[in-house]
Amino acid sequence: MSDTAVAQPPETKKDPSRQMSDAARATSDLIVSPDVYAHMDQLDAAFSRLRAEDPVAWCEPEAFRPFWAVTKHADIMEVSRQNKLFTNGEREMLSYESAEERVYAQTGGPHLLKTLVQLDDPMHYKLRHLTQDWFMPHKVKTREDAIRTIAKEFVDRMEDMGGECDFQQDIALYYPLRIIMQILGVPVDDEPMMLKLTQEIFGAQDPDLMRDKSLSEQGDADKGLSSIQETLAQFFMYFTNITQDRRDNPKDDVSTVIANGTVDGEPIGQLEAMSYYIIVAAAGHDTTSASTGGGVLGMLNNPAQLKKMMDDPKGMSRTAVDEAIRWTTPVKHFMRTAQDDYELRGRKILKGESLLLCYPSGNRDEDVFNDPFEFRVDRSPNKIISFGHGGHMCLGMHLARLEMQAIYEELFSRVKSIELAGEPSFIRANFVGGPKSIPVRYKF
Repeated sequence: MSDTAVAQPPETKKDPSRQMSDAARATSDLIVSPDVYAHMDQLDAAFSRLRAEDPVAWCEPEAFRPFWAVTKHADIMEVSRQNKLFTNGEREMLSYESAEERVYAQTGGPHLLKTLVQLDDPMHYKLRHLTQDWFMPHKVKTREDAIRTIAKEFVDRMEDMGGECDFQQDIALYYPLRIIMQILGVPVDDEPMMLKLTQEIFGAQDPDLMRDKSLSEQGDADKGLSSIQETLAQFFMYFTNITQDRRDNPKDDVSTVIANGTVDGEPIGQLEAMSYYIIVAAAGHDTTSASTGGGVLGMLNNPAQLKKMMDDPKGMSRTAVDEAIRWTTPVKHFMRTAQDDYELRGRKILKGESLLLCYPSGNRDEDVFNDPFEFRVDRSPNKIISFGHGGHMCLGMHLARLEMQAIYEELFSRVKSIELAGEPSFIRANFVGGPKSIPVRYKF
């Protein structure tokens, strides 16, 4: 027998006197269930109860390590702005306890990747700084004409489809994909592969999107982890070739920045570089796709709001985009780990304990949003928390907003009528998700 100890996830400290509240007992399994995230009425009900009865709730859901569910907007902001006290590096997202154990056994740590999401300062800041300028408002503005040209191309495609299409599958998925792939420097011919790999990562809990269709929800932990690793290996292989090409032939794209990036005078590591490509390639379009479709669906389900949008597309686009992002909340959560004891809304968080930042709940908080369960294209103010807050605020938020404004203005200035042509469906995912299908009927 080997004397070498197998690395294990840190044990969460438990206060023997701590018990789940009635609200937490009733909802803790719901707020981690991928199925529930595909049925927003169920999720909204669970979070509404927690906000009302136990807004910082100790949860012990089956098959997961315990955590505090943080469900109020103000509390999510309070945790998010304190990046030294509440860190990402130990546990950045929900994962089955058995899967966490296998990742530790294979890597000696909690992560398969080292993206900006998994890192803390100072490395997070240094790596984020490499590409940050590409996503700042002044740089995004220089791409506006190109973005609007692409928006027109996709609305042209929709017009050519004969009056019916699946807006999510045919338009919303591919439009932001085209934009981020141009920024990254990925050829158009490789876009379908990038979309498939992205869906296999973010849709790993959805039977229609997961790589290994034989897996059940929790499935076999070894098979599930192997499936994710196969997808990551494809990403790694692809971007290893990109790296070599951009070192030999630098271009004006983000891949060149990553391939030639340095930190403290040294080239960034292979794992960090591959992780950087993946977060830009995957997160750079998937969340925008979800919000784009989610906003259109919100309007289709609210004819008065759709009319407001169609009557004044340019005037409504800015507020409609933020409402779409609030309504959809494509990133469902991130997690933080307390580096010291801390009191939050009267609850004592112990050093080493995890906190689940519940963004859909924060975006439905009655203390912040008037009529939070109503979709309003002209909502203002709209203090959305979808992009996070603090040092980990979404790097691509300015690009995402411009992309959505461009396609909303193009679509709703041209379409004469649009309505649902079937039942929409949603991705089964507790981390990143949104609409999976939005069948529509329309006239130009």
